[in-house]
Amino acid sequence: MLDQLRQRLQHHRPWRLRTRGREAGVLVALTDCADPEVILTLRSPHLSTHSGEVAFPGGKRDPEDIDLLATAMREAQEEVDLWPEQVEIIGSLGQVVSKHRLQVMPWVGVMAANQPLQANPDEIARIFRVPLSYLLAPENRCLESIRFGGQVRQVPAWRWQGEVIWGLTAYILTELLNVGFDAGIPMRPRPEHLETHPHDPSC
Repeated sequence: MLDQLRQRLQHHRPWRLRTRGREAGVLVALTDCADPEVILTLRSPHLSTHSGEVAFPGGKRDPEDIDLLATAMREAQEEVDLWPEQVEIIGSLGQVVSKHRLQVMPWVGVMAANQPLQANPDEIARIFRVPLSYLLAPENRCLESIRFGGQVRQVPAWRWQGEVIWGLTAYILTELLNVGFDAGIPMRPRPEHLETHPHDPSC
């Protein structure tokens, strides 16, 4: 599965936003095994933003980050003790805008299946691994209503071990599954994609 994903991402032209704003990077980490698992976190209920939500390791860009990949890797190290040398980056997905107006860049990486992870209790309540086979099975998918840009939208969601994977995290997963594995999951374009243009190297 991962060989196919590597090949697809090499030819994928992900969305890049033309506007400039506050930026963030997240890491979509997959385990290197026959049925890869995606690493997700449950954010601490004590955080000021996105508390108690399911998310990828990641966060806001710091001034010292040379790019958004550096942001994603620094945050993964801080949140789940996953170090840059333990991850092979194989591509990126489209930029999206969070509900707090952060421009989020997702990076896809591969890690060893037996790589131990440790949650930073100041930020992360729990780490869990969801098999791609579970996410790809249509019977495991549902729809959730979210409000964005003054509109209510139906978006894909998954329930896993008592938690709901939805919102921005679900949108990023949907792009990963559609691009890498022809999942064919319906998803309306996000408002920021309707207002901008496809990938442009000058962006």
